[in-house]
Amino acid sequence: MRPGRRIVRAPPVSANSQSSLNPAGSAANIGILLLSAATLMFEITLTRLFSVSQFYHFAFMIVSLALLGFGASGTWLALWPTWGRRRPHLTLAGLALGYGITCLGAYLFINHVPFDSFSIAWDVRQVALLFLHYVVLAIPFFCSGAVLSLCFAIQPDAAGTTYAYNLIGSAIGCLLALAIPNFLGGVGPVWLSGALGGIAAVVFAWSASAFPPVGENTKEGFPPGSAAARRWIAFCGLGLAALSIVCALIAPAIGELHLSPYKGLSYALQIPEARIAYSAWNGFSRVDLVESPAIRSLPGLSYRFLSSPPPQRGLFVDGDDLSPVLDIPYAGSGEPQGADLAFSDYMPTAVAYQLRPDGRALVLEPRGGLELWIARGQGIADLTAVAANPLVGLAADLYAGPAPTVVFDDPRSYVRRAGWTYDVVTLALTTPYRPIRSGAYSLGEDYAYTVEAFRDTLGVLSQDGILVVSRWLQTPPSESVRAFALAVEATASSDAASAASEGGGGDPAAQIVAFRGYAMMTLLVKSQPFTTDELDAIRGFLDERAFDLVYAPDIRPDDVNRYNVLPSPIYYEAFSALLRAEDRAAWYDAYPFDVRPPTDNHPFFGHFFKWSQAGQVIAELGKTWQPFGGAGYFVIVALLVLSLVAAGLLIGLPLLAVRRQAGAQGVAGGQSEGCDPRSPGGSTVRRRGQWLDLAYFALLGLGYLFVEIPLMQRAILFLGHPARAVTTVLFSLLLFSGVGSALSSKLKVRAPWVLGGLVVMISVVAVCLPWAFDALLPLSWSLRLAASVILLAPLGMLMGLPFPLGLGYLGHVAPDRLPWAWAANGAASVVASVLAALLALSVGFAGVLAAGAAVYAVAALLTIHWSVTLASSFLGVHSAYESP
Repeated sequence: MRPGRRIVRAPPVSANSQSSLNPAGSAANIGILLLSAATLMFEITLTRLFSVSQFYHFAFMIVSLALLGFGASGTWLALWPTWGRRRPHLTLAGLALGYGITCLGAYLFINHVPFDSFSIAWDVRQVALLFLHYVVLAIPFFCSGAVLSLCFAIQPDAAGTTYAYNLIGSAIGCLLALAIPNFLGGVGPVWLSGALGGIAAVVFAWSASAFPPVGENTKEGFPPGSAAARRWIAFCGLGLAALSIVCALIAPAIGELHLSPYKGLSYALQIPEARIAYSAWNGFSRVDLVESPAIRSLPGLSYRFLSSPPPQRGLFVDGDDLSPVLDIPYAGSGEPQGADLAFSDYMPTAVAYQLRPDGRALVLEPRGGLELWIARGQGIADLTAVAANPLVGLAADLYAGPAPTVVFDDPRSYVRRAGWTYDVVTLALTTPYRPIRSGAYSLGEDYAYTVEAFRDTLGVLSQDGILVVSRWLQTPPSESVRAFALAVEATASSDAASAASEGGGGDPAAQIVAFRGYAMMTLLVKSQPFTTDELDAIRGFLDERAFDLVYAPDIRPDDVNRYNVLPSPIYYEAFSALLRAEDRAAWYDAYPFDVRPPTDNHPFFGHFFKWSQAGQVIAELGKTWQPFGGAGYFVIVALLVLSLVAAGLLIGLPLLAVRRQAGAQGVAGGQSEGCDPRSPGGSTVRRRGQWLDLAYFALLGLGYLFVEIPLMQRAILFLGHPARAVTTVLFSLLLFSGVGSALSSKLKVRAPWVLGGLVVMISVVAVCLPWAFDALLPLSWSLRLAASVILLAPLGMLMGLPFPLGLGYLGHVAPDRLPWAWAANGAASVVASVLAALLALSVGFAGVLAAGAAVYAVAALLTIHWSVTLASSFLGVHSAYESP
């Protein structure tokens, strides 16, 4: 140190030098828990509501903007570090009240001023409206994040406890988001979230003893007017809570969800005399039953059926995917009247039941029950239906008549534990025609259409059993080619081949038959070769109903393109080329669309986009009614760009402010006390490694999401539905991360060792969790739920340690950078939420988990400089008081 110089450095933050948050049992911690529960419940509910009102990729935007709001709160406090310190309990109460008001206001705004996703390509106003929605929805998350950011800044020594209450409250919010819709409908959690915000405001307002102000000499240490302001905020908070509860219980129509005009339910209700006869929510879906004289939907019906179809109603799940519900009266014997089932002879799936007239049949996900009526019309008596959503079955008791045995369970789980075999297994077509160029369903995971799912289903077929799969025809061939490729890969697998070898089969070319009608392709798949008699029977069925053979083991050139004539037999050519290919992987790479068979690691059946299509997509932008040109992928790319810009602003704004402040100090004081940039103490010590510290917190944001998101997507298969999987994984990781955070101050662990252990744990999870899920899949849902929580608990506890350990370090060396660190963490999380989905589409879930492990490994390397910095900080503090 230069002789005669005296570097003035503030001692580390303590409870005596700053406003302090009592870490043990204070009412303030209860306020944090309530507000955190409200926030995550609101986030999950918005995701569900956006899935219903818009489409899946816009629901995904909620995660990004929620994290944006959290990051923005850290940036705010980094720019104005003294904000809220004069009366912290009132500031926190005001933020909680602001959250409650703005979460309700934001929902009502986006619901009554809807964004039109399909016209964004040609209507610039929709771009502005999307941006406005983004800002409005980010405000409540900003308020909630600002509460945490201010608490971290007030006392970093209590960061572990504060963070623990935040995580545990968030875990409770997950459970509430899943449970409340069963009682209060889909919008009920929004009202409850506002109510919890109001109650949290009351708790904060009356926790003044936990937040003594700084530098006040007024009575009891508080500024004038504190008591009145506290009473006023408490009154408003209670009023908001009461109003929200009343709206949820008595006037739910106030916030009734408005659907996009492009949803199937919106189209159906435009027809005169159409009405909703039944509507209900549960924790993961909305089901509507529509009565309308215009509903006539028999997908795949031969045009040689000349009679009238039976009366129908329409079943919609999440406002889309019309499934016909047949209103067929029963005769006195309890059997359906034969004339009403005459249509079943002309449905494409009837051929399988005619080939096995006395067999046992299984229908997976019958939805509206059409496939059950077809089976019954073909004389099948031993019939079982497996449906994942019990709410569908409650819609007018759909399955009571046509199916003697109904099982409400995930089809994959049921198939894995089935104790007997079936002669016919039908994978019912439950989705309407969706042009692949719309890209609206690219991000939807579908574990029914993966190679592993087809293998499991082939495994429950009897020796002569038949798997029936139907998909829509697309031009150029895409959806049907992918389904055919799935059948090829499944029958060519070692398991299927070994099962078929007993009957002399194992060759996909001998085990698959494909035929088409006007708009639908149907596949018949066996675990052994088709016999000559079976092929002759299939040909007779097709000729009588004007269906075109596309592929059969003995197909001849004159068999194809006879009835529904195309300029060229494009489907036959594609299927034959795939089977002839010596290297199927190379054939998939060369095909214009991505038709590679999905796997459980990459279960995106609706994702057909390849980067080679980008030029055409851009050229057609704004010139077709399909705004995303086959690439929901482009939506994610656009969101990634927005998130990168937002993250840059969140991190960059405090940097500009710090530089401007440093420049002003330099001009005013020259080389005055404490400003010598060459000095080893003082401000130089505090700024040393600031970029490494910010990078550390940013990497934690990236890593957490890179682990959390693929685990949620992986768990969809295990738990049977996206909402259940999201809730379970979030609950487990957040709850046990909260436990880990609470223990962070008691466990004498160092960050490098924790992060190293986390890298090992993620690697183990990436390898072992799919195996564990596969082994436990036959268990009942409740046991699978418990197993999920137990399996994720160790990982969650480790993931909860790095953040409070980092805050504790930063609180000792540079407490003024705590809000900035919170901003960096939130900004990186904004990017991670989008980037993880993008990577999942490109490299699969295992690749995203590997990226998460790599991110945590880099974070571990960044903590090496902490020991040096802490030692320098310690020496610098003591030098400041010992120097002459």
